[in-house]
Amino acid sequence: MGPASFGARPTGERLERVRRSPQYRDGAFRNERPVRMAGFGDALSMVRDFARRGERLRRTPARPVPLARPAAPTDVPASGLRLTWLGHASVLAEIDGHRVLFDPVFGKRCSPFSFAGPKRLHPVPVALAELGRLDVVVISHDHYDHLDMSTIRELIAGDAVFAVPLGVGAHLERWGVPEARVVELDWHESATVGGLTLTATPGQHFCGRGLRDRWQTLWASWVVAGPEHRVYHSGDTGYFPGFAEIGAEHGPFDATMVQIGAYSSAYWPDIHMTPEEGVRAHLDVSGGAPHGVLLPIHWGTFNLAMHPWDEPAERTVAEAKAVDVTVAVPRPGESFEPAAGLPVSSWWESVAVRPAPGARTPDPSLNARPADG
Repeated sequence: MGPASFGARPTGERLERVRRSPQYRDGAFRNERPVRMAGFGDALSMVRDFARRGERLRRTPARPVPLARPAAPTDVPASGLRLTWLGHASVLAEIDGHRVLFDPVFGKRCSPFSFAGPKRLHPVPVALAELGRLDVVVISHDHYDHLDMSTIRELIAGDAVFAVPLGVGAHLERWGVPEARVVELDWHESATVGGLTLTATPGQHFCGRGLRDRWQTLWASWVVAGPEHRVYHSGDTGYFPGFAEIGAEHGPFDATMVQIGAYSSAYWPDIHMTPEEGVRAHLDVSGGAPHGVLLPIHWGTFNLAMHPWDEPAERTVAEAKAVDVTVAVPRPGESFEPAAGLPVSSWWESVAVRPAPGARTPDPSLNARPADG
């Protein structure tokens, strides 16, 4: 099975359920349409680009990233909905009296190894033990920047339910999560936890933690609906028509948490969104008209692509303004209630590396905005 951090592949009844999924065809989970992904040769080129051109592309902040202290667990949100961005794709959503933690990664690296792999660009804004009671932990897929073994093992001490896509429960159970606390869903399936309804919805991505398990677990976006509020977390995904279908069936949402970082038209144009596509996805799940608040995620914490560190935030804010979308870009750890005032500081501007006058611009083929974007 390899190192424990690799997790485990589905077996037994879990494997049979995987094989019965409409998304599992010809021995693997499939997207609803073909996707372009970097092959082995592309991966080697990407490694060379990271090594040779990383500094010129301003891929790390120039100064320490400012952190905020999350709202106290005992401080109940007056509006019934509060979001706390904890960095990358990790978000604590307090919704109608319930506390839901999405894609928690509190480790120092998003990697199977403690000595190698992308390292945090800022500390965690709060210790996991200080977050307080959790009702649900939601996992979008099994990549290391979304599913961290050390974090999961620490969360076992609580009594939260773990909601995961098909097959991902095998990883959790290998790490010690009791089977009774794992809710494993296929796309379009729902489960009720307390007063919340959790629905696994489609995405356009892939999966795998090792060399031999790619496409053997499912990836998903998630809808979490309470009696008064509903939110959407995109996980990792390329832009695809399914957003409008999700919006028609489950929207509109009071807030969306949408991936807008780690994009590249050269290496993974179909499995990660550009900032402009992220804003469009927010509009799609909102029914085509501005509604709710967009919280950009999947940027700022790990160095995973060739674009400048601050570019996802800059482009998202610019696009949101152009199409009249309300966007909130909090500091890591900053809590806000969408109905009670949003973070307004462009804090990243004072942290980012600015190009020197007359400096060459990055190669646009590495992270260019697609022609239709």
